[in-house]
Formats: sequence, structure tokens, C-alpha cells
Amino acid sequence: MYPQQDRYGTHNPASAAVFDEGLRKHMLRIYNYMGLGLVVTGLVAFIVGTTPALYVPIFSTPLKWVVMLAPLAFVFFFSFKMHSMSASAAQMTFWAFCAVMGLSLASVFLVFTGASIARTFFIAATMFGATSLYGYVTKRDLAKFGSFMIMGLIGVMIASIVNIFLASSALQFAVSVIGIVVFVGLTAWDTQNIKEQYADNYDQESQQKLAVFGALSLYLNFVNIFQLLLNFTGQREE
Repeated sequence: MYPQQDRYGTHNPASAAVFDEGLRKHMLRIYNYMGLGLVVTGLVAFIVGTTPALYVPIFSTPLKWVVMLAPLAFVFFFSFKMHSMSASAAQMTFWAFCAVMGLSLASVFLVFTGASIARTFFIAATMFGATSLYGYVTKRDLAKFGSFMIMGLIGVMIASIVNIFLASSALQFAVSVIGIVVFVGLTAWDTQNIKEQYADNYDQESQQKLAVFGALSLYLNFVNIFQLLLNFTGQREE
């Protein structure tokens, strides 16, 4: 399962060391992209969510639906264009996506207190960090586990759509609990996949694209964990 065991059958220490160093740099680049993406999202969400001149024209009009659905459109765009996009285009699209996600998340500052948002962020960061580390270091193949999580994700999405019409608090609670489990599991699985996709014979352009799309996967997991946790740890504004 560990890449250099397949590529370096003789277990050449020098070759393995070079591979490990390249992998560490690759993973660090991914986490840096993800972290900067969260900073962009947080800044946009805070500025818009605390500025009446910005949030009133958005969230008090039908424009709010455009803002809420825009991140989903970006995800579909990434999915269809990921193979044909250049590394620079992928990077620019990623930053634009993070900004749009921040616009969408600005509403949390209208609903929850700043202290509870910060608390939830740190809880989400702890959960994400622990499971991503597990996905990176474990020797266990998480492929079957990941497939199960994908099925769970589909179920969560369907239940969330249904609950838009039912407005059931019990169903919302169940969706939140299951959703957190699903995205925590996907974090470990995605991390392992990102690690295994790395190859030191990729050219710089390919490695850059892998880093951007890897960061996107982990970013989406973190944001969803954060949003779902807010249902439990978020304190609403009075």
C-alpha cells in the first residue's frame, strides 16, 4: 500500500527518502492551499455577515438562493473541467470558490454568536486534523470504507432535500449526526487517496493540479463538518 514498496522493489533507502520528501512537500502544499482557502472563506463570511449594507441586499431578497447554490455550481464545474483545466486556472477557480463559499456562509454570523462560531471552528478543526492524520498514517486500506461513506453522503443529501419540505427537527438532528460521521470518514479516506495519487515522476503542472483538487476535497469535508456541528454547538443570537 505504501507507494515506494511497489515502485522500489529493492527498498533502496535513497530512493525511498527522495519519494518521502516529495510526498511530504506535496501534502504540505495541499494543507496550505486548504488553510488559505479557509482564511479567504472566513474573511468574506465575517465581512459580509457583519456589514448590514452587504448582507441585507443579499439575504432579504431572492438573491440569497443564488448565493446558497453558487458553491454547488462551482463543485460541478470542477468535476467536469478538472482534467482539462490548467494548474493556474484550477488555482484561480479554487480561490473564487472559497470566496463564494464565504458569501454563502455569511448567514451563520446572522444566526449564531461569534463565540460559538469560533468554538465550533476549533472543534471541527480538531476532528478534521485527527481523522486526516489517521488517513495519512494508517496502513489499512480505506477503499471499502470510503465507498460506504459515499453511500452515506448520498443518503444525507436526499434526506436534507426532503427535510426542506418537511421541516422536521428530528430528521434534521439525524441528518446532522450522520452527516458528521460521513464527512469525518470521508476526510480519512480522501487523505489516503491524495497520498496514494502522488507520484514523484509527475511533471510540475500535474502535481500542482493534484494539490489544488486535493485541497478542494479536504476543504469541502471541513466546511461540511463545521456547518453540521453548528447545529449542536452553535449558540443562536437572541
